[in-house]
Amino acid sequence: MLDRRENPIPGFLYKAFVFGFGGLCVVYLVAPIAIALTMSFTSGQTLKYPPQGFSLRWYEALLDPLRSATEQIAAWNSLKIAGLAVLVSLVFAIPATIGMTRMRRTTVGAIEPLLLAPLVLPSLVYGLAALIVANFIGLRPSLWLTVAGHVVVFGPLMYRAASVVAQGINPSLAEASTTLGANWFTTLRRVTLPLLMPGILAGAFLVFIQSLDNVSVSLFLADAQTTVLPLRMFALIEESLDVRVAAISGILIAVTLVGLVVARRVLAPPRNA
Repeated sequence: MLDRRENPIPGFLYKAFVFGFGGLCVVYLVAPIAIALTMSFTSGQTLKYPPQGFSLRWYEALLDPLRSATEQIAAWNSLKIAGLAVLVSLVFAIPATIGMTRMRRTTVGAIEPLLLAPLVLPSLVYGLAALIVANFIGLRPSLWLTVAGHVVVFGPLMYRAASVVAQGINPSLAEASTTLGANWFTTLRRVTLPLLMPGILAGAFLVFIQSLDNVSVSLFLADAQTTVLPLRMFALIEESLDVRVAAISGILIAVTLVGLVVARRVLAPPRNA
């Protein structure tokens, strides 16, 4: 029998590839974020790297209601659209998740690809198609049409996150609740939803972040009065390379990181489990 220790080269090459390629991927992902954060603290007048000095002036400018009124309105619109998209996705995704757990595997295998299809379809193509259909039936671009588009495109993320958790739930728990005299609503409220809560929270986070950052769907379905933050950021870059774009990016990065940390702590299983 050959001793693997006699030929350490394959193991060394494997580690070199994994750590080397993995390190390059991490640098590729982290470096743009670090550069954007660094530029947001510049004291200069334009986006430039390396930044000129250190200052919080551009974050203060974002809080100025006179100078950044348009950006604040765009941020509020984006938050409102993302929040509504999460709420509406809950209405559709959670019943779908519960219903799919009670179906046969063959039926689930036939229906689930249809539910997840919007994740595969390019959002730019969907946004254009949705605008054409909306115009055909007499609907004009608006905030609510944008919310509907975000629900269609990102709602499957809610379903997917909740369905992963639902697959690990023992169906006998709901049966035991019914056997003990609880009606369907009590079982749903006291047993099913608490067990699904990790998936619901994870799905809500994914839908909120994706909706907040979306450009393609909002570009076609939002009206002129519904300016959203990503489109406003593009406008600032085209107009004057405004440093406030980097400051907005810094705030979004901070919000995302805080959300990830909170989600990890909330969704992490107990250590004694």
